[in-house]
Amino acid sequence: MPSTPANKRVRGVSVFRPFIFGSEAQPFDPEKRPANAPTDHTHQWRIFVKGINDEDISYWVKKVQFKLHETYAQNVRTVEAPPFEVVETGWGEFEIQIKIYFVPESNEKPQTLWHSLKLHPYGPDAEGIKERREVVTSQNYEEVIFNEPVEPFYEVLTGGPTAGAAPRAKGKNSKQGAIRTAELPNSDSPKNPYSRATENKELDRMSEAMKTVETMIKEEKDRLTEREKTLAELRETEGVPAATKKR
Repeated sequence: MPSTPANKRVRGVSVFRPFIFGSEAQPFDPEKRPANAPTDHTHQWRIFVKGINDEDISYWVKKVQFKLHETYAQNVRTVEAPPFEVVETGWGEFEIQIKIYFVPESNEKPQTLWHSLKLHPYGPDAEGIKERREVVTSQNYEEVIFNEPVEPFYEVLTGGPTAGAAPRAKGKNSKQGAIRTAELPNSDSPKNPYSRATENKELDRMSEAMKTVETMIKEEKDRLTEREKTLAELRETEGVPAATKKR
């Protein structure tokens, strides 16, 4: 059966889309406690899926489903328009299932992620953060990779005619390779710690760590060689008759 435009795939192409998912939580201000919050709840929190620097991702994300702890009424929440988030109150930390559904043109299955809701700060200044009732943020950078997307979805992802933008470049090799039209920003910002600068710092840190490990391995090999040399000398000495040993 021949491929139709709706299911014909763009061969040899992988399209990347970065996004952030995570949560923010903050203890109640005693003077501004939400009126509808249960008496045992201590925090307000939100779980979200969003673009880098909060850019719109609804052109490739149709809806996001959040599965909360079973103690919440209607614990499965589906958000069909941005912002893709759920705001709630609570007292405990738990794992949240996040299921991302792509637009109909994608012909792709939904992607499932898991996030552990974090209410309490950890680290050296944890107590100070609690006293100041600062927001506790726990988020992750993620990339979804669409390998050989169908043609209508390729047009959506790359700003082609389907997305109402300029047509994609024509040519024999115009569809080949990895396409990243939604790149990391060059520098980070208060709302977005993910950037090329941050990535480069992490790569530099990993490079330095690898050099340190290589130095440690070399030093350990040198020590092992020295120990083996000493052991061989001892064995050789022990094998010589006592009368011939130097006194």
